[in-house]
Amino acid sequence: MCWPSSPRKNGRDKSRNLCGEKIFPRLTVGRGQLSLPAPLCPGISIIPGQTTVLPWCFYDLSKEGGALKPTAVITGASGGIGQAMVRAFAAAGYRVFCGSFHHLDEAQKLAGQLQEQGFAVEALKADLSSSKEAQAFAQEVQQRCGPIDVLVNNAGVAQQKLFQDITDDDWRHMMGVNLDGVFYLTRAFLPAMIRQKAGRIINISSIWGVCGASCEVHYSASKAAVAGMTKALAKEVGPSGITVNCIAPGVIQTPMLACFSEEDLKELASQTPMGRLGTGDDVAQLALFLASGKADFITGQVICADGGFAL
Repeated sequence: MCWPSSPRKNGRDKSRNLCGEKIFPRLTVGRGQLSLPAPLCPGISIIPGQTTVLPWCFYDLSKEGGALKPTAVITGASGGIGQAMVRAFAAAGYRVFCGSFHHLDEAQKLAGQLQEQGFAVEALKADLSSSKEAQAFAQEVQQRCGPIDVLVNNAGVAQQKLFQDITDDDWRHMMGVNLDGVFYLTRAFLPAMIRQKAGRIINISSIWGVCGASCEVHYSASKAAVAGMTKALAKEVGPSGITVNCIAPGVIQTPMLACFSEEDLKELASQTPMGRLGTGDDVAQLALFLASGKADFITGQVICADGGFAL
């Protein structure tokens, strides 16, 4: 069994209707094909020689013909921003694949909760600091759903240390997750986006990648590199109909702030022109906008979602 190809005729992708929506798919497994790839989702019964129709939750039933829901891959799905992203994209009608490594159980719990509410969400293990593992994750996702529509590179780690105390291992781990992971996963998903001449790549950086943070040199450097990668890749893949943008969140209320005292958090809020700390949903809603058709002409941008903190 394989996902239907996307043949083009007279310059138009026949896997999509005139509005650009994916056509309601029917997958047929030939007789004698006993070795099948990973199932499209738990509970689907694949019968050789018969047509398989995907479950109703994979379709936007508000669209004529039940257009297949767009697919979004969101990494770092167990964190505060990641969870908000998953919930927002699922609620907006996306089929969502969550990627998580150290906290896969939390991502699976979130996926289970959303599945019970009727949303199409799956959680998969993803060690994005490894090129091989990132490629395997991308292959598994594309076996299940075909080319994706949106990639949100959100996975990241942070650490506070004086510059002279940063070890080689600290540096490599920071770059491995925050920078290498973005490179590896984008490289894995990009070919399919180029073939279908459509796609949205949204990288999550940080305001510290814009203005720098004392005692977080390695973190700031990794996030600044993500912003640079965003701008360069946007120029390269723009002709293929793909947009690449970067969100630089400010001080967001997530578990990453656990090391800050209540007084520190109040001080950070007071330094923010909007008078409060950000929420995961503040970032998620911006990502949804960048993934939408309203952002067709926006690419290569680093947008600060920081309440004016970096001004």
